[in-house]
Order: sequence, then structure tokens, then C-alpha cells
Amino acid sequence: MTARSSTTWPWPDLPPGPFGTPSPDLVRRLAQAPMEPTTMPSGDCVPMIVRYEDVRTVLTSPAGSRNLRAPGLPRMVSGTALEDDPAALINQDPPEHTRYRRIMQGTFTPRHIERWRPRAAAIANELIDSAGLEFDMVADFALSLPARVICEMLGVPMDRFEQFRGWTETFLSTSEASAEARGEGFAAFMAYAGELIAAHRVRPGDDLIDLLIEARDEGDRLSEAELTHMVFTLIMAGHETTASIIIRGAFRLLCHPEQYAQLAARPELLEPAVEEILRYEGPGGNGLLRLVTEDIELPSGAISKGTVVLPNPTGANHDPSAFDDPLQFDIQRFAGTAPNPHLAFGHGPHYCLGANLARMELQEAFRALVTRLPTLRAQEDLSTLRWTNDGLIYRPLRLPVKGG
Repeated sequence: MTARSSTTWPWPDLPPGPFGTPSPDLVRRLAQAPMEPTTMPSGDCVPMIVRYEDVRTVLTSPAGSRNLRAPGLPRMVSGTALEDDPAALINQDPPEHTRYRRIMQGTFTPRHIERWRPRAAAIANELIDSAGLEFDMVADFALSLPARVICEMLGVPMDRFEQFRGWTETFLSTSEASAEARGEGFAAFMAYAGELIAAHRVRPGDDLIDLLIEARDEGDRLSEAELTHMVFTLIMAGHETTASIIIRGAFRLLCHPEQYAQLAARPELLEPAVEEILRYEGPGGNGLLRLVTEDIELPSGAISKGTVVLPNPTGANHDPSAFDDPLQFDIQRFAGTAPNPHLAFGHGPHYCLGANLARMELQEAFRALVTRLPTLRAQEDLSTLRWTNDGLIYRPLRLPVKGG
């Protein structure tokens, strides 16, 4: 991996380690400074919570609010950001959040998601057939698989994929120069989500958008703003975040070819391997801010009312008090007796609504790779690959591989 200076890396005090491993500063913080401030891409500084039990406590506490819209509060990035929209599920607190989740809970059950597993598997195999034996894991497989799955689930035409992929990359950018573009991209993306909902109301079917339109709890439905934002979130998170974990997971397995070979020889390790990929690589960023509305006592110390903090799931997932030898990547870690659950999907009331979908896609992505390409290997020195340096999600820009 190429070196980066603080002028280009959006987290100046969290430079990534070699081969995309956790920042050495994160390792130091876990051992010595579990609540030390971090400088975010916006330039604001907030305490970053890194230890496993501390992060879980913040994520489950009723005092850990996601309402960060008051003027003057610290911001992750400059300009329009995820925290700005009150209709977003991730930004709501009880009782609004409880109502929203209750309406949505039946849409993303394992039973509903399992209906899409055969199609996800077929798409993964189609992509491998099209790619041939030498291809770019990023462009030819990882970006396309979750994009096609979510487009089919939502009834979104694939010819719009490049457009909303561009909107997503702009919206997730941390560059101060792109703050205006981020706002424009967000507005365009939301307008497109509204168009999709209107089209489905004219011609209803059985796509996921149709299920969202009909979702209700005792007669209570999502508001129009909530529905529009949910479609926006599904399109954005449904391709970019899942794609990033596929990319990072494939990269990590290629860094450990003996484990890739083991996974190809023992398909029963597929599910625990995906959990280890999620622990080690997920969620691909440094978490979401919380406003502490009442004093909270954490195992590592007290947080005062009115403080904005950053509970970091990556830190928690590499905490030696929660996971033995956490810097070691081990596809058998979650086989047999399970260790502590990882926090790649969060914890508590805001646990990721799409976790079942993401898990299914990851399982089928890696099933197709190890089954169809059991001798997969990198075509370039993995230490020289370029990684993203201007976004909230961190991954290799390209990953040339060879399967023959």
C-alpha cells in the first residue's frame, strides 16, 4: 500500500497500516487511550470510543442520540452529510425510530432475503463467466454483484447504475472542495428515489419497493419522506458498502492464500469465514457520531452530557479484550464455539436493517469465487495497490486477479 500524508488522507491521526490493516494509532488507542479525541475529515475533534464494551454501551444506551442537527455540533464532513436528514432511519431516536423499525421489520427477515439467494448466486456465477480467468475483482465482480442484486430487488433499471454510483461516490466523499457537489448529488439521488416510488405506484409489482410502499404496522405506514429515504439508503448501502466488504474480503484472502485454499477445500467454512471478513474488514469506515444526552458511565470512563462521540466499530472488532489475537485474520475464528459477536453491523436499536441481505450476498460472492476459481491469486504485488483516500469507506481502487 502506498504511503499517505495527512494532507490527502481524510483521517490525519488514523493512517492505515500496511495492506489495509487497522491504523497503528487504533492499536495504541485500544491499549492506552480508549477515549482520546480524533480529528475527523471536517476538522472537528471528538472523543473516539474504541474498546468493545465501551462501544456496545454507547450503541445501546438511550442517551446515545443520533439527532445531530443542532447548530454548532461537530460534523463528520463539511457540507451536506448523512446526519442532516431527519427522515433517515439512522438519524431517528425513539419513539420515532421504534415506530419506523416496527413497520420495516417484516421486510428484511431471513425468510424474505432467502428468496433472493438463488438469484444472487446466479449473478455471481454470470459475472465470473463474463470476466474470464484474468480480471479486476473491483470493476468486474465486486461492484457489479451487489449493484445487480439491489437493482433487481428494487426494480431499478441497470442502465441507471453508473449514475447512482456516481452520486454515491460524491455523497461519501470527504473532500471539503466537494461539499457543494455532495449536496447536489444527494438532492439528485433523492429525486430519483422519489421517481422510482411514483413509477411503482403506477405499475405495482412484487419488488422490494412495492413491499416498502405496502409496509405497515396496525395501519401505520411510512411517511413519503421516510419511504423515499429508505429507497435512497437501500440503493446506496445496498451496493457501495457491500461491494467494499467483498473487495476488502477478497484482498484479505489473497493476502492469506493458504486460507483461501482452505476455504475452497472446505465449503463448510464459508459462513464463519464471512463473519471473520466482517469482523476484520467491516464496516470499512470509522462509525457514526452520537450525541450523549445524559451522563454515561463506560467501563473506560465517564462521558458527560452534551458530548458528541464517535463509537468506532473497527476498534471494537480489534479489541484484544473481546477477541483473541484480533490482528490475526482467521477464517475459523467463528467456527465452533462462537467468540463475542462482531460489530460490523452495529449493535442495539440501530443494528443494520440490511444485515441479512448483506450476509447473504457476501456468502454467495465468496462461494462463487472459491468454487469456480479455487486457485485465485493476485496478479500484482498486493503491497503496491492504491486505495481510496477521499471517502468514508476505504478499499482498494483495483484488484487484478487470475484464476487459471
